[in-house]
Amino acid sequence: MSDALQIAVDAMGGDHAPSEVIRGSVSFVRSSRPEAEGVIVQLVGDPSVIASCLEAEGAAGDARLVIVPATQVVAMDEHPLESLRKKPDSSISVCARRVKTGEAHATMSAGNTGACLIAAVMVIERLSQIGRPPIACVLPTQSGKPVLLVDAGANVDCQPSHLADFALLGSVYSQRVFGIASPRVALLSNGEEEGKGDELVKRARPLIQALPVNFVGSIEGNHFAEDRADVIVSDGFAGNVMLKTAEGMGALALSVIENAVKSAESPVAREALEKVLAEVRCRVDYAEYGGAPLLGINGVSVIAHGRSDARAIESAIGMAARAARSGYVSAVKETLEGIAAG
Repeated sequence: MSDALQIAVDAMGGDHAPSEVIRGSVSFVRSSRPEAEGVIVQLVGDPSVIASCLEAEGAAGDARLVIVPATQVVAMDEHPLESLRKKPDSSISVCARRVKTGEAHATMSAGNTGACLIAAVMVIERLSQIGRPPIACVLPTQSGKPVLLVDAGANVDCQPSHLADFALLGSVYSQRVFGIASPRVALLSNGEEEGKGDELVKRARPLIQALPVNFVGSIEGNHFAEDRADVIVSDGFAGNVMLKTAEGMGALALSVIENAVKSAESPVAREALEKVLAEVRCRVDYAEYGGAPLLGINGVSVIAHGRSDARAIESAIGMAARAARSGYVSAVKETLEGIAAG
């Protein structure tokens, strides 16, 4: 592999693939983003289709965009495990294999989420000390600082030890990727008091307290945006409900302001509301973050929203590049070894 950072991108995955995926990839390598410097995007999929899209974007021959053949595609509605078994040369599987073999430093896909999860766990493989790899999702806050929700939906049924794993993984990720020296880790519950929570939360609490993380106690779902924590730990069921609720409230806020813009009584009022709308959209639009990293595997895998447009794809590739450069996976291994050594 060359000295360049190599990101394997599933060109065929997503509701708007391949056109939006390739448009976002082209935009990324042409951008002034600091994370784009020295990156080569490997576009994995049907070579003729990818070449045609690159031609349409005026990017044919760009050395920063290389085509990697994959003869099969996993559809968004296919059964994840069965599809990967029947389609070993799918773009999702090829991306994962390239990370496994060291031909890529990270992978990003907006394709079938279940297939992305399974490919990462089965091909890239989970770290041996981690029971269940979780999905981490960035949520907006009032301060503008990122708060990481772990798990956002990968594991519906969890044991207390899994939540402890999530706390450790989220803490190291927040430290290495976001540059937070001592990330505040909180446990999602129905109250801040130590005695609150279901049996899972109560049993997970002492396990997290015993970890080398900055545990700050429990947090309620309505406080996630108040900069009370940098990492929020939850089982995948409650975490996904919280995520979808936050997305719904964000959409509601945008809708209310958009209607106010339309009904503004003067150009001055309209201009002021449009500025507010732009600020809120920047805070709550998932396209600003682009994707969600899968933690606890022996490599970097970022899963983007299925409906991602070019802007979201560009952001997701940026997330993959930052995670790969951060040394996050090595840091997790070192932390786990330190815990095992006692």
